[in-house]
Amino acid sequence: MLTAAWPWVKSGSRVWMGSGESKLCLVTGATGYVGGRLVPQLLVNGYRVRCLVRTPEKLRDVPWRDQVEVVRGDLFDEDAVRAACDGADVLYYLVHSLQQKGYGDLDRRAAAGAGRAARQAGVSRIVYLGGVHPAGKLSEHLRSRAEVGETLLRSGVPTAVLQAAVIIGSGSASFEMLRYLTERLPAMVTPRWVSNRVQPIAVRDVLHYLVAAADLPGEVSRAFDIGGPDVLTYAQMMRTYAAVAGLPRRVMVPVRVLSPELSSLWIDIVTPVPRSIGVPLIESLINEAVCAEHDIDDHIARPEGGLTGLADAIALALRRIQRGEVETRWSDASPVSAPWEPIPSDPAWSGGTVYRDVRERVTDAPPEAVWRVVEGIGGRHGWYSFPLAWAVRGWIDRLLGGVGLRRGRRDPQRLRTGDALDWWRVEELAEGRFLRLRAEMKVPGRAWLELSVEPEDGGTRYRQRAVFIPHGLLGHLYWWAVAPFHGLVFGGMVRRILGAAGRAPAGKRGATSAESLR
Repeated sequence: MLTAAWPWVKSGSRVWMGSGESKLCLVTGATGYVGGRLVPQLLVNGYRVRCLVRTPEKLRDVPWRDQVEVVRGDLFDEDAVRAACDGADVLYYLVHSLQQKGYGDLDRRAAAGAGRAARQAGVSRIVYLGGVHPAGKLSEHLRSRAEVGETLLRSGVPTAVLQAAVIIGSGSASFEMLRYLTERLPAMVTPRWVSNRVQPIAVRDVLHYLVAAADLPGEVSRAFDIGGPDVLTYAQMMRTYAAVAGLPRRVMVPVRVLSPELSSLWIDIVTPVPRSIGVPLIESLINEAVCAEHDIDDHIARPEGGLTGLADAIALALRRIQRGEVETRWSDASPVSAPWEPIPSDPAWSGGTVYRDVRERVTDAPPEAVWRVVEGIGGRHGWYSFPLAWAVRGWIDRLLGGVGLRRGRRDPQRLRTGDALDWWRVEELAEGRFLRLRAEMKVPGRAWLELSVEPEDGGTRYRQRAVFIPHGLLGHLYWWAVAPFHGLVFGGMVRRILGAAGRAPAGKRGATSAESLR
């Protein structure tokens, strides 16, 4: 990550330091991968920060929450965006409706509204992160990114459109795709697109340009390509990853028949990145993703020490993963269609049937030991019951276009509100006492899982509650179809979670004994 150094910006032939302390930056997309990393860097560089988010609760547990202003609002509500822009000097536009149907039209509407709101509120600069794209026919994903940039440039507010190709950093979707394809496939049949040239850029360098762009002179309003120092094919990127990770050289057999659609199915099987994200990423690689210019150098000096090469970017990302220092992850952004509401506790309140599976048990293990297991659940630790059933349900979800069970978690030991946890989302977290997870798998209804820990008579009362609100007849049929397995799945969870808590060494975070239960 960037160090606590001021961004260097060029003005003509003169280089000067940004005046971050005098500017208020409004960041959209602060709950996403890049936005969640940009906010602390803006703070480090002296800027004041306001975040516009649909769900402020998702930022409750981030380490910088008390240093920023958080306002609730939707980009499709122009009045809310205008109010959020009031007093702001810079608008960072870091949102993309990638996982929604018709996202191209949605993105155009949102960008047009945001541009109008920024102009009316007197914002002096818009900064947008888009994608490098060649001339000619583009994929739907790249076309949408380009249209958003053009829309913001026409807003009447000076705009810097920074266009990056593949972003390499711990937790990025592009890096996860590269990582899993390379690690899990020592030999592979490769489609034609892996021979196209790519110019990847390290996420730390993307953040450098984003921060510095806030202080660009008002007369600068255009798109800039940004990229790292290396231009290579995707196949060479995989071989570079293998070399950095200490893996044998990957064997690749090129063919010309595998379409991006077929490639995305393979990525859906091999990597944790779902098809809804994998398809646009692959379609973007059909064309060569290489910077046509690097005019940004005329306005913003390169990072101290120069741009980060691919091998170094991969090494940095792997070190952060190994140390459990992944700040944000591609899965941080929730599917837009997923509800974020308090769990209903009363059928009358919900307006219909609510199914529950409630289980409690008292153990001699201390509350802190039980909580360590609860907070470490999922990911590599597993779910403490009937591993085959969880795995099969995960594969079915992937086949239905869902996120599946392999999304993992941002940190192997600690959770925070808004984290993705396999096919769940952390909706509520009370440290040491309570964890509520909302299901993001494909189900005909809405589902939650609650795990709570309470001291009792020198030991602990553990309570586990699964809640399902069915949608239509299919929802009711679904619940009764899986109900016979609840004893194995949910009953097994109670027994094994408490068993692991009783065996875990005192003071050790995470459930080391869980590996044997997967």
